[in-house]
Amino acid sequence: MRILLVEDDLEIGMMLKDYLETENFEVVMARDGREACEKFGVSCFDLVLLDLMIPAVSGMDVLQHIRKDSVVPVIIVSAKDSEADKTLGLGLGADDYITKPFSVAEVLARVKANIRRSTQYNGDASKQEEMIRAGEIEMNLADYTVTKAGNKIDLTAKEFEILKLLMQNPRKVYTKEQIYSLVWKDAYYGDENAVNVHISRLRNKLEEDARNPRYVVTIWGIGYKLGVMP
Repeated sequence: MRILLVEDDLEIGMMLKDYLETENFEVVMARDGREACEKFGVSCFDLVLLDLMIPAVSGMDVLQHIRKDSVVPVIIVSAKDSEADKTLGLGLGADDYITKPFSVAEVLARVKANIRRSTQYNGDASKQEEMIRAGEIEMNLADYTVTKAGNKIDLTAKEFEILKLLMQNPRKVYTKEQIYSLVWKDAYYGDENAVNVHISRLRNKLEEDARNPRYVVTIWGIGYKLGVMP
């Protein structure tokens, strides 16, 4: 597995690189945003670890550049720990957000979890094709594609898993805690931000009017459910 590590602090970068390489990851480093975009454009990576406060091109701009053509998992690692920064990063397409200072063990755990989800998302050719439909939405569980009225919709791994959860259980209402536990496969510590942002991104991709959703609807005081029955 190849990781693009974007970090301008050489000490932090080398610490992460050395640790990840002991876990058999191949790590390619970039010291600024321009170098990160160049390396991402000429090589394939399984995950990106991205600092926000980098020179030349900002981390947010790098994230937007990546998301134009790729759904590769991106984990932001940043000293910016405000809710606004987290919301912006997740809203632009990041899969996870780790604030500095951090433990390398935590970073490794998040890296493995996101790569594992991404691998599941990319699908297994040996799986029997299975289609789920709701309204104009079609979800193919064999190749992990989603279309609406025949038009492909590009979803990140977490967006796909949230939609799959709702479409496979169309009559069930899920709380934010349940969605986080089932999709992130991690303990829920009361941080609703990650779920809220991913639901918002999913609606922006699926709905004609994200403010009046038909597919991912809110059940006030409880959580979310599928609004259109299969």
